[in-house]
Formats: sequence, structure tokens, C-alpha cells
Amino acid sequence: MRSIIAFSLLFILCTSCKKTKEKTEQLTVMYLAPQNIEYAKGFSIQHHKTYKEIKVTSPWPNAKKELRYILHPKGTEKPFSAPNTIFIQVPIEQVVVTSTTDIPMLEYLNLEEKLVGFPHTDYISSEKTRVLIDKGNIKELGKEYNLNTEVVLELNPELIIGFSATGDTKAYDLIQKTGIPVVMNGSWMEEHPLGRAEWIKFVAAFFGKETAAEEIFQNIKKDYNEATTLAQSTTKSPTVLSGNMYKDVWHVPGGNSFVAKFLKDANTNYIWEDIKKTGSIALSFESVLEKAQNADLWIGSGNSRSLLALKERNHQYALFDAFKNKTVYSSTLKLGAKGGLTYYELGPMRPDLILKDIIKIAHPELLTNYEPYFFEKLN
Repeated sequence: MRSIIAFSLLFILCTSCKKTKEKTEQLTVMYLAPQNIEYAKGFSIQHHKTYKEIKVTSPWPNAKKELRYILHPKGTEKPFSAPNTIFIQVPIEQVVVTSTTDIPMLEYLNLEEKLVGFPHTDYISSEKTRVLIDKGNIKELGKEYNLNTEVVLELNPELIIGFSATGDTKAYDLIQKTGIPVVMNGSWMEEHPLGRAEWIKFVAAFFGKETAAEEIFQNIKKDYNEATTLAQSTTKSPTVLSGNMYKDVWHVPGGNSFVAKFLKDANTNYIWEDIKKTGSIALSFESVLEKAQNADLWIGSGNSRSLLALKERNHQYALFDAFKNKTVYSSTLKLGAKGGLTYYELGPMRPDLILKDIIKIAHPELLTNYEPYFFEKLN
């Protein structure tokens, strides 16, 4: 009799272990699909049997260490313990993001309903997400570097996707001590436009949306590369000036920046492409005038919406041929309800549209039926 009872207990335990193992394997398949990174340099994703490891190597300029995140399915134990590592149970149901560039990624993945808070909601331009804000579904969290900790704790999100331009993470560190995990999105640090868009895979990993993210990215990549090939089919390469004055300094994109990459792929002759810098280059007005006075096009002239408004900011802008010839273009074509530029929000997610806008400007004969999405000609 004892033997029968012992055997029965052993059978029950084995069956229970088997079911637990099967459940873990099902959750892993459902929420931890493998991902391949093609263009992005700032993060990596490594797939393991029961968890996923994400490393962010460039969260901000001159980062001294990489950030490590371990994702494992809800209902499973932490796969191991390790210092300087953040463990996150997926999929996430409630999230806070802190950059407007995260908004299109959530929307493309049909995840906007999971957004519960955002710092300075007036910055958001998307009509779909603004409806949720107006309904009160997305709470105001203050400024990105001074998050309202009290409201964040009331919302109790399962994840915060943050960013930092300087490496200052004090606000995030404080919140993380309460048990709410924080991950850093460094998409803005990417040099290749498609690298910035590929961070949708980073966001998708926390929601079990890997397959959808891959499909979205592949469509954008295809569109971008086809536009690049089209632009290279012409022998004409107009010279391009970019940037504008801020106080006494003119900031132009460096030759290794994503802006310079757009201009190269659009088959234009960007005047500062030989200065191999990823960020902006600080120049005097005189040096810019000397080198770019006769440029064919001025693309990216700031937020002014007319030549008069541009001239009111600095009357010397009128000395450039592009100003005289009315070939000045600004990314101000679409504005959000609160005045935010759609370009800054959606542009990183849709580099294919930015590239086609520039091709339409530089080579209008190549895209005869295309209507610009972000850029408008100033009159």
C-alpha cells in the first residue's frame, strides 16, 4: 500500500514538473522570439532558452559602461542573479515613456493603450495618442529630468523607457529604487537613419511584439533602400547647406551624422560631409557664408515657416543664394495640436519618408507623384 502511495505521489510530482516546464517553454516561445539587429549599433539582443538579454552600449554620449537588461516571461523565476543587471518580467502591460520618438513606435506596434504616463504631454503631436491624453488615460508627469515621482508611483507602471542626453539619470535611479524597472533608449545616438528606426525592435521586446516589429522595420528598410537606389540613378548632385544660427554660433551637421547620411543617400553634395563628426559642428556665420553662400539648396533651416520669419531671426540669412532663389526648406510641414513638429516625433521612425522628401527637393523629376511629408518650401 505504501509503495502505491509513494508511486502516486511521485507520478503527481513528475506530472506537475512536466506541466511547469511545458508552461515555461510556451511562455518563452510566446514572449521571447529571437531578433536580428542589422543597422543599430547602440544595442544588442541575445536570445537564450528561457530569457532574453539586451545590452545598451550607447545610451548617451561617452557612456562609460553598458546597460544590461534580462527579460523573462511572467510566471517564471529569474533565470539567475547578477549585479548591475535589471530583470524585467514580460510582456509589459503598463508603460511610461519619456521621449516623443517612442510614441510612433508604440503606435506602430498597436501598443498606445498601454501608455499610462508621459512628461510634458504637450510635446506629443500624434492625433491617436492625443485622444488618449484628452480622455485622461495618459497622465502628465512633469519634465523629463524631474519626473513627478509621486504620480509615477501612483501609476505604478511595469516599465519606464527613459533617455538621457548627458548621462544624468538621478530621476530614474530614484524611481528604480521603488522596484519599477527603467531602461534607456539610445536611438537618438545612431548614425544611420535605419539604425534609429530599428530601435522599434528594442521597444517590441518588452511587449512580445518581436514579429510585428521585424515586419514593420523590413518594410521601412525596403522603402528607404529603394529610394536610395533611385536617387543614385541621376548624375546631378546639388550642393546643400544645412542648420542655422543659435545665438552667435551656426550649427551644421557633422559628416558622419544621420543628417549627412540622408543627404548622401539622396545624392546631394553636402558641403561639410568631409568633416567626420557624428554630432553638430559649431561655426561662425562668416565661415558658413564663405563656404556655402552659393549652395543650391538650404535644407533644414530651423522652425521658421516663411522667408520673412527666417530673415527676422537673422537678416544676414538673406545673403545666401538659396534664400535669394527661394530654395530654402524647413521640416515644419506638419504640426501637432499643441504646436509640436511631427518631424521630430515621427521622423526617426520613418527615415524613408525623410529621404524621399529630400529626393523630391533635390531631384523633383525622380518622384513626380510624391507629396512631401515633413519638409515645406519657404516663401
